[in-house]
Amino acid sequence: MKRTLILAIVSMAGFATTFAQTADTTVKFTETTHDFGELLQSNGPQTYAFEFTNTGSEPVLIQNVQPSCGCTTPGWTKEPVEPGQTGVVQATYNAAAVGPFNKSLTVTTNSTPSTIILYIKGKVIAGESASVE
Repeated sequence: MKRTLILAIVSMAGFATTFAQTADTTVKFTETTHDFGELLQSNGPQTYAFEFTNTGSEPVLIQNVQPSCGCTTPGWTKEPVEPGQTGVVQATYNAAAVGPFNKSLTVTTNSTPSTIILYIKGKVIAGESASVE
């Protein structure tokens, strides 16, 4: 009986600690998918910034951003984002190959949920950019 009581207390303490660590850290992205539309291959890499807001009561930290392929380069706010403040996750797509694309970026944070997936898509077309006169 004593052993069962100790096990129950330890289990509840572990659950409470886990809940307390993640309960007050949440982020909300303005959008999770960006459609570049048609991109001219000659214009080279294109960048989009996904904006998010810390909607929790504790600072949020982007720990890592992993793109689905080498054609996408990520960038992100490195400092903790305070409650009510905004940060960004950037996706730079190298439009080297002609054709449609649909890529993802897996964002790892200290928030709930800890993993968020962002998407970029579009179609690269061959051609030269218009010259500015």
